[in-house]
Amino acid sequence: MLKRIVLVLICITLASCNMKEPLVIGHRGAMGHETENTLPSIQKAMDLGVDMIEIDVFKIKSGEIVVFHDDTLERLTNAPGNIEDYYITDLNKVIVEGGHKIPMLQDVLKLINNKVALNIELKGAGTADKVNFIMNYYIEKKNWSPDNFIISSFNLDELKEMRKRNPKVAIAVLTEENPVDAIAVAKELNAVAINPYFKNLDLEKANEIRDAGFKIYTWTVNEPSDIDAMKHIGVDGIITNFPERVK
Repeated sequence: MLKRIVLVLICITLASCNMKEPLVIGHRGAMGHETENTLPSIQKAMDLGVDMIEIDVFKIKSGEIVVFHDDTLERLTNAPGNIEDYYITDLNKVIVEGGHKIPMLQDVLKLINNKVALNIELKGAGTADKVNFIMNYYIEKKNWSPDNFIISSFNLDELKEMRKRNPKVAIAVLTEENPVDAIAVAKELNAVAINPYFKNLDLEKANEIRDAGFKIYTWTVNEPSDIDAMKHIGVDGIITNFPERVK
């Protein structure tokens, strides 16, 4: 019995020693506090001291890159239809839950002002070209650090297009399935990270991803017990609706 207790204590000690503080990544800003992907949500995430903010983008019919998560507007706004079918003049009239507007990518960049890193998830088709243009403009003309941008997506075609246009930008491969299966495409893209769904991540898979040379930014981890579990696995970043719970 004593031997078992000693072994348990040793395991706890080793686990604690292996724990590291991951980057705190605000999911769609701080959507546990403010309406997701809005400027108040972005500001709240910064107020909570995040290291990085994750947002989602589409290219709409008039060509602008806008910050929104869903293909359609119904869940969060007073308007119907597919977001990609809108012109910016009409989209500016749409009211998001809480009385907010749908921001353009430039609105978010102006607000962040190079203070924290930004993970831009390419949700819609044809986003890579314009996002790359905007990103380069802010690096070259607004003195943003290139290290403050990371591009992620489930859409491999968009990631491949981004890599074709920008050989240097940091890329993260999003996956909801077994994250080990994403290693091959991550190597093909010369990615820096794999972003797995936390429920499909364990220590063995995390070690395999690390051994392949990739960082791990896991999503969307909100419960304290799950956050602790991800810390024990040693992930590099935790994407969460509640950034204050990770700190």
